[in-house]
Amino acid sequence: MISAQNWADAERLWDFLQMGHELRPCSVGIGLGSHDLGVADVSADLYQRGLFPLVVFTGATSRTTAGRMPRGEAEHYRDRALELGVPGSVIFVEPNARNTGENIRLSRALLAEQGVDVGSVLLISKPYEERRAYATARKLWPNVDVVSASASMALREYVDSIQDARFVLDMIVGAQQRVLLYPGQGFMIDQDVPTDVVAAYERLRDGGFTSRLMPE
Repeated sequence: MISAQNWADAERLWDFLQMGHELRPCSVGIGLGSHDLGVADVSADLYQRGLFPLVVFTGATSRTTAGRMPRGEAEHYRDRALELGVPGSVIFVEPNARNTGENIRLSRALLAEQGVDVGSVLLISKPYEERRAYATARKLWPNVDVVSASASMALREYVDSIQDARFVLDMIVGAQQRVLLYPGQGFMIDQDVPTDVVAAYERLRDGGFTSRLMPE
């Protein structure tokens, strides 16, 4: 059972893990692969609003997506974007990345191979992955401006869209753990984390929302 305190703590993490960036036109959009096809929906909307001329969908499969996206996350994102009217000529597929660092590195390499001049990147992710994606890109691609974007919705609305509250809260706790740990491992830039965010994370972790945690 998920308690009122669990929800309050998850909502605090939900708010913190989003960057709150003002959207602006960028050289390219990068849709980060995951279980959530909503990332492709947001990418298509932002393309149609003129925020980037090209989009890279990046992602292989994971334990979460192998069953529902057997051809790979990037391929399924591409299919969804095509359904929504994005021309195939503006879509690049990066099919090998298995984590956020690889999403960034392999997308960067693909764009370089294609001769795309990149001065800014609009990173599209799940809402609770914005901060992790931003910090990773700033570490691995420091010479580009990074803007973060995701579906604009409240936590409860997002949970309703996924239809698995426990899964979403576990994922949020896992995302927060990585924001705390990865700077020290050289995977992303360091960011200030408010004490109330750390406390909310620790309560959720100690309350058993641990399926997405890494060993510490």
